[in-house]
Amino acid sequence: MGTYDFTPLWRSTIGFDRFFDLVDAAQHPSSDDNYPPCNVERLGEDRYQISLALAGFAPDEIGITAEQNVLTVEGRKAAQAQREFLYQGISSRPFKRQFNLADYVQVRGATFDNGLLQIELVREIPEAMKPRRIAINGAPASNVREIETKAA
Repeated sequence: MGTYDFTPLWRSTIGFDRFFDLVDAAQHPSSDDNYPPCNVERLGEDRYQISLALAGFAPDEIGITAEQNVLTVEGRKAAQAQREFLYQGISSRPFKRQFNLADYVQVRGATFDNGLLQIELVREIPEAMKPRRIAINGAPASNVREIETKAA
């Protein structure tokens, strides 16, 4: 199946650019190899956690950036003296991993323990965006007048 052209939809929709960009990106397989491995889990109705396996990295070699609706995790090993490995199974290559976040999802914090980076996310919808109940005002009973009619 080929890709779908969203150009006709852009002419009749306003504010859905980000949605169409995400759908378009999902149609094209990414060239990265999904390194480092990660888990994304839901901890509650509005709480999430991303866990990345970063064996061999130190906390000062990892950078986390939250910008608009994109969370970026980058890692680069510090330069070390040349070592001679007989076998190197633990990767220490630089990486950059990006996660698209939904609206109102904020990064609450991050912890690094035993080679596992855990990033806590929370969705905080502003009070103005939450559904609210609207009171219905009716006419008070004192304003109701009876119209006189003649009996037939």
